[in-house]
Amino acid sequence: MKILITGGSGLLGQYLNIFLSKENEILTLYRNNPGNCINYNSLCQDITGFKGMSELFSSFRPDAVVHCAGFTRPEACSEENKEEVIFTNVEATKHISELCDKHNAKLIYTSTDLVYDGDSGGMMKENGKLKPLSMYAETKLETEKEIQNTFRNYVILRTSLLIGFGLNHSKTNFHIMYDALKEGSSPKLFSDQFRTPFSLLNAAEVISELAVSDVKEIILNFSGRDRLSRVELGELVCDLAGFDKNLIEKIKMTDVPGFPAVKDVSLDTSLIQSFGFKIKSAEEAIFEILKTKGYWK
Repeated sequence: MKILITGGSGLLGQYLNIFLSKENEILTLYRNNPGNCINYNSLCQDITGFKGMSELFSSFRPDAVVHCAGFTRPEACSEENKEEVIFTNVEATKHISELCDKHNAKLIYTSTDLVYDGDSGGMMKENGKLKPLSMYAETKLETEKEIQNTFRNYVILRTSLLIGFGLNHSKTNFHIMYDALKEGSSPKLFSDQFRTPFSLLNAAEVISELAVSDVKEIILNFSGRDRLSRVELGELVCDLAGFDKNLIEKIKMTDVPGFPAVKDVSLDTSLIQSFGFKIKSAEEAIFEILKTKGYWK
């Protein structure tokens, strides 16, 4: 199967390069830092270059596209030009979905759990109340609509907080926290925000299975199984890695000026599990992350 990956040098993209290349022919795209893309069939290509993207689709002719590129950090979006963020996250993705429709390619799009209402009590189902609080989340929700209005051969993944070790230039908050605890310093972690953290390893594994499956025309919660605060996540890491959990400095979202205070966007993963995809518990996921540290390059 021929699979095109956008954002291939990103946090999730570099893991997708590893997993999807095992049994498929991939073309992975990057814009600035190539990361591990240089180890695979890759191309430096800006997704906002519509002519270049059209030519790329015509020459590579993908069977599936995993679209991860764009402005991916909520805090970064708020500092960027709004028109540029909308053009990159919404218009460029609309163009990619039109190209997928034209070339009969399946589109897997990574959206975000931040589209949900953080005051609804958590463990949200896919039909839960939507209330994006950041420009980043607003563009993700708008893009979901554009994809649905374009064609039917899509899977939209509302992705939760990704945990694990970033490869090359990329780094997760989990990675930063782990390094701090290992060095005996005190990471500052939210006690009042709840998510369902998702291992990069598990996420890449499930996407590699989704790409070749018959699942389509659907929005899926894409997360781990367990609802945890950042503090609880840190304490679990301490338990499994043998760190001192007293090092954790508990803070509240209001302690960070300008932070979009989304209280609880934990996700119910019953639907994606009903298709047979394995979603690991937080303990299983962290154990695997720690066990394979240094292996994924």
